[in-house]
Amino acid sequence: MNFVRTLTLRQLQIFVVAARHQSYVRAAEELHLTPPAVSMQLKQLEGNVGLPLFERMGRGVALTGAGELLVHHALRVLGEIKDAEASLQALSGGESGLLSVGLVSTAKYFMPRLLAQFGKAHPGIDVQFTIGNRSMLLQKLQDNMIDLAVMGRIPLEVEAQGEVMAPHPYVLVAPVDHPWRGRKKFPLQELSDETFLLREEGSGSRQVAEEMFRNQSFTPRRTISLGSNETIKQAVMAGMGISLLSLHTLSLELRIGEVAILDAACTPVERTWNVVHMNTKRLLPAGIQFRQFLLDETGRALNLEFSPYLTPVP
Repeated sequence: MNFVRTLTLRQLQIFVVAARHQSYVRAAEELHLTPPAVSMQLKQLEGNVGLPLFERMGRGVALTGAGELLVHHALRVLGEIKDAEASLQALSGGESGLLSVGLVSTAKYFMPRLLAQFGKAHPGIDVQFTIGNRSMLLQKLQDNMIDLAVMGRIPLEVEAQGEVMAPHPYVLVAPVDHPWRGRKKFPLQELSDETFLLREEGSGSRQVAEEMFRNQSFTPRRTISLGSNETIKQAVMAGMGISLLSLHTLSLELRIGEVAILDAACTPVERTWNVVHMNTKRLLPAGIQFRQFLLDETGRALNLEFSPYLTPVP
């Protein structure tokens, strides 16, 4: 099979967009093409590969096994081309360039303010960011779809390196009328009858909570999985249960007194924020400047906003 000589970058671009949307129609809309044009390019690509890449699923399409394999290679090829373009732009000098940054969903509560601050200081650098859970960002790093990722733990499961940006405490969050509010350093076992609200599988926040349970030999009476920090906070306020959440997701709720922090003996659970990139990634000047900005400014900004809440007030 020698399809490299015949495939085109345009075919790979169309293939990746169609795979992301799982729809030729939506891919055509994004690429400003007609659906027949998208279909024709993908048929040519399948002919070059010699294997079907999509199969019909109702009104949409799904990747075949061959498609799943090719999509990761296609993303890396397109990422390398993007890097080449950025490298050539960097040769012209000056502060300019495009940077792709992935954020775990917990980081979206404070990173926009830092991005705005960086943008004012470096107006020629265009920072684009995507939000996802930890598993998703690790895949995007490996596929060269993002240059840097902001996440809780430095990953050991991929060949990546990270640097600590700031402390990242997790706290037990409860309704404001919780009977254990105001009690100091009580054992976690006192909460064994509580319902614990957890993030979905693959989330870094869930991993932190499950590790706390293991370390404390603790089994909650009941757990409920919810898909976002916002949903969990609303559920806590409604009295559905309690949760271990990043302190940095709670700025608004603590400021207006909508939730309480419980002072269990094992909390806060101390973690760190890290900025991560693949070992094989050669950061360009824009990426180097942004990484250094995060290392210099993140801890200062978070400490200024959140340090008053680390000592719960009755």
